[in-house]
Amino acid sequence: MTDESLRTRMLRGDMLAGTFLKTPNLQMIEILAMTGMDFVCLDAEHAPFDRSAIDPCMAIGRAMNFPILVRVPDGNPAEILKALDCGATGLVIPHVATPEKAANIAKWSRFGHGGRGYAGSSRWASYTTKTMPELLKQSAEETIVIAQIEEPEGVEAIDAIASTDGIDGLFVGPADLAVCLGVNNPAAPEVMQAMATVGAAAKKHGRAAMTFIPNMTKAQELANMGLSMFFVASEQSFILDAARGVASDMKTIKKA
Repeated sequence: MTDESLRTRMLRGDMLAGTFLKTPNLQMIEILAMTGMDFVCLDAEHAPFDRSAIDPCMAIGRAMNFPILVRVPDGNPAEILKALDCGATGLVIPHVATPEKAANIAKWSRFGHGGRGYAGSSRWASYTTKTMPELLKQSAEETIVIAQIEEPEGVEAIDAIASTDGIDGLFVGPADLAVCLGVNNPAAPEVMQAMATVGAAAKKHGRAAMTFIPNMTKAQELANMGLSMFFVASEQSFILDAARGVASDMKTIKKA
């Protein structure tokens, strides 16, 4: 991996690709770190990641210098603290529909009055081997806060959300947004328009814009809308696609 932080590359607008991890397994992290992907995101919102499952994944990610984000199930201070203390590079916070929520998650993810609780004994803090000034600097340079925009209200308030201090990225959640808009296709024109709106707000305020895609087919189209960071499928999808390919190919083999 590059010595530059994921946050530096993200805010610079580098084209970045990672994936969701749905299976709590440290070997999965080890394998994904070897693929050339820029990051992985543990899906603690929709998959079985509690603190004991997150912890070993973070240990191997830190050891391999492989950035790990966590999509927390809820943007409350306890969930945020748990992921960051375990060693998360950053967070994806679901259902950010107001500038007030954006301000809160940004505050709770960083040190300061009313913010993240300070502990020098966590994995993230290198188990008491770093000083407070070093750790405050590390947090400022490393920690990423991504607001997931999944409701029409979030799109409507996107300029205020994007301008919130401490918000680094804006993630359009295509599935939830489609459902909220009353359509059954995450690639519907209404969702694509929301992508463009979020991309424009991100560019205006110096944030990164991103989304989930099932494969790379639409990546260039979305890049043209200002998106630069893609959460591509998941390890489950990769396994299913490869296994289905083998099963399908096997049906074409004839007996000698």
